[in-house]
Amino acid sequence: MTQDNLSTTAFADLNLAPALLQGIDDTGFSLCTPIQALALPIALEGRDVAGQALTGTGKTAAFLVATLQRLINNPAADNRRPNQPRALILAPTRELAIQIHRDAIPLVKHTDVKLGLAYGGTGYDSQRQTLEDGVEVLIGTPGRIIDFFKQHVFDLQAIEVMVLDEADRMFDLGFIKDIRFLLRRMPPPEQRLGLLFSATMSHRVLELAYEHMNNPEKVLVSPDEVTVDKITQSMYLTANEDKIPLLIGLLKHMDPYRTMIFVNTKRAAEKVWSYLEGNGFPSALLSGDVPQQKRQRLLAEFHDGKLAVLVGTDVAARGLHIPDVSHVFNFDLPQDAEDYVHRIGRTARAGATGDAISFACEDYSYSLPEIEAFIGRKISITDVDYDLLKDLQPPVKIERKPHRPGSGGRSGSNSRNRNSGGHNRRR
Repeated sequence: MTQDNLSTTAFADLNLAPALLQGIDDTGFSLCTPIQALALPIALEGRDVAGQALTGTGKTAAFLVATLQRLINNPAADNRRPNQPRALILAPTRELAIQIHRDAIPLVKHTDVKLGLAYGGTGYDSQRQTLEDGVEVLIGTPGRIIDFFKQHVFDLQAIEVMVLDEADRMFDLGFIKDIRFLLRRMPPPEQRLGLLFSATMSHRVLELAYEHMNNPEKVLVSPDEVTVDKITQSMYLTANEDKIPLLIGLLKHMDPYRTMIFVNTKRAAEKVWSYLEGNGFPSALLSGDVPQQKRQRLLAEFHDGKLAVLVGTDVAARGLHIPDVSHVFNFDLPQDAEDYVHRIGRTARAGATGDAISFACEDYSYSLPEIEAFIGRKISITDVDYDLLKDLQPPVKIERKPHRPGSGGRSGSNSRNRNSGGHNRRR
């Protein structure tokens, strides 16, 4: 995190518990980001917060510090049972829930606070056992949380802190009924601390906040600045058939040490992945049907620098904190303007710089006016250098497992070996 992205407010000046402050020191941070400097004093006084700030500006640490300070300052009631969490943090995606849990681990290192993580796709029995053994802070996605709740693995009667992260995404993914189901089974808003954070603050999000929170105070950091100034945005107007040659040509003329490429469909993701592999760019594919354990492994390899390029649909667009992403490509322009902001927000995080390169093709160029209206600026058009379109090698072949009689459905419909970093392939 660079100094120009920090405020003058020090964590040491916030009267935090020594054990929590030591955990913050262990992470290497001493000064708050702007959203932390504005939101933490309010939350530490016990008042609800509805916060908006750009992606990558420290919202996660803001609600984690406020949550942990509340639990440390207020010992649990004597009659609280182990399977009654004291704080619930809800995230719209598995990746974001995992990231929040990862960020919380160093903060609780010197405390007695126990963390729990619950999300779909893997680890059902182990997650259930953890909750039965007892946690104080439960982090997870709505579906798995409700599953365990309805089985009476835990209840919400002892909740002292409620956190909604990326609340606008909760609406986009259709989770809002699940959210309201859980909120109505907690103690009333005036008996708990409510924290809501999001990169965008729509009317429906504010309506949710005022319905289920205790007069939350709005905290807005650069609300009129939708995209980070440190992102260099550029646009190529290109024919459909030129997109892959242009992408490969651009990658050959830059250092794509950590590059994310966003597409709109799984079919397009597979096509882009196969051409990258065929042209000397080892890459991973992240889409909705990649099994959870494999998805986590691929993200770890990308995070650790073992893979330079990650091809993803919008399942990868939100909530992932991967440092030092140098370039983001919108191979397909998103059909929703807010998704554009979240995609390019994967780069230039925590005050760094980055490049966002978009292709406006025949299929998706109609999204461009809405995107420019939403971000409040024109995206500079770069002329296509047709020399970049030369020397394209053929894609690798993605082998499909043969259809087994009796497996149901059309041939191959449930047996594709889609992967990323692990496709069966031949040149």
